[in-house]
Amino acid sequence: MKIIALDVGDKTIGVALSDELKITAQGLMTIERVGIRKDTGKIIDLIREHDCDTVVVGLPKNLNGTNSIQTDKVYEFKTMLENKMKSSGMKDILIIFQDERFTTLMAERVLIEADVSRKKRKEVIDKQAAVLILQGYLDYLRNTIIKS
Repeated sequence: MKIIALDVGDKTIGVALSDELKITAQGLMTIERVGIRKDTGKIIDLIREHDCDTVVVGLPKNLNGTNSIQTDKVYEFKTMLENKMKSSGMKDILIIFQDERFTTLMAERVLIEADVSRKKRKEVIDKQAAVLILQGYLDYLRNTIIKS
């Protein structure tokens, strides 16, 4: 089974996917937002298609750790996703939050260093941020297992 990660924004959702061994994260796609119901339906389709057992949702907090307006929107998205998953018979899939502070900034730097044009960066930045969110979670899992 794989892990899927989401960078939920107002206009797009960046999506990343782990490999089967849950070691590396790869960018999958960027979804254009059309509405929370349709957006969560698309995520459920991806979970099924890629045989995922965990959904990692980037949680956008303020630098001081407090909630922002976007944090509340992400909580709402997670709640809608959970409810749709339960009604679709997918209640055993884990949905967790991963701190996403600085991921967009780091993604921008990675893309600039790779000499990606400004126009192309705009198209892939959310997907790259989802990769960073997922890789952070995968690294956390690996470090937790090693220390156990």
